[in-house]
Amino acid sequence: MNDLPNNRSSVSEFILLGLSNSQEIQIFFFAIFFLVYVAIIVGNLLIVISVIVDNHLHSPMYFFLANLSFFDLCLSSATTPKVVADFLRKRKTISLWGCMAQMFFVHFFGGGEMSLLIAMAMDRYVAICKPLHYKTIMNRRVLIVFLLLSWAIGFTHTTSQMVFTAGLPFCGPNVVDSIFCDLPLVIKLACTDTYILELLVVANSGLLSLVCFILLLISYVIMLVTIWQHSSSASSKAVSTLSAHITVVTLFFGPTIFIYAFPFNSYSVDKFLSVFYSIITPLLNPIIYTLRNQEMKAAIKRLSSQHLGSWLTS
Repeated sequence: MNDLPNNRSSVSEFILLGLSNSQEIQIFFFAIFFLVYVAIIVGNLLIVISVIVDNHLHSPMYFFLANLSFFDLCLSSATTPKVVADFLRKRKTISLWGCMAQMFFVHFFGGGEMSLLIAMAMDRYVAICKPLHYKTIMNRRVLIVFLLLSWAIGFTHTTSQMVFTAGLPFCGPNVVDSIFCDLPLVIKLACTDTYILELLVVANSGLLSLVCFILLLISYVIMLVTIWQHSSSASSKAVSTLSAHITVVTLFFGPTIFIYAFPFNSYSVDKFLSVFYSIITPLLNPIIYTLRNQEMKAAIKRLSSQHLGSWLTS
């Protein structure tokens, strides 16, 4: 294993086992995943475009929502197109550096989205607990800082793991029991002792996810208590908005915490949780926010009618 002084890695590609070996089932998965990905693209793009062009949505909450949709688009696009294409292939492979790039972007956009959810919680906290000072506190400069911090945290989060992973020697097994390159599973294939790196991954991704989730949970509890103590006509709207945020946070952090709470062991469980994390959650986010938000639904209708009207008159 250690006689490769001039060739850091003899493995040029990884083999992905996917979800099933049955051709019929893979065709079924291809149809489902393709439709889901199209829905992710359309749903999240509608939110981003609506927030950009509709003046009614030029507020901090929708600014964060549009950026959340952008993160969802990027997170899903880092894995899903390759997953969909692999359902039509008998031999599912990905190049070494393609695998590294996939893991980099998954953790980049995942870490960025995690940070953005915290920013969204802070926005809701100020709106509910300090409504008179909301516009002053959540000004444009603060929004830009929050957004830049999200990108920076995502980059730092992925770089701190990938800088060590990219340097690992891979000279033996190259089979990944997943539908895309999953960091814990790929690390296990290295031809060297990866115990310290495994601990780093668990501490970096798992502990960070758990701490963020607990902080978010505490902030939402404070907001709910504030709403109940100050009952008003706006309470129902605040509860509806808050419940949407809580749902998204639970769907995002739940699978992530489970994956890194039991790393490197539950391969079959991790496989389906990875599907949920990278495909299902980006689909549910636009559904949750649009179906429960009258302003967003009205903006999408206005956007659709404007484009339909311009198409009919052209």
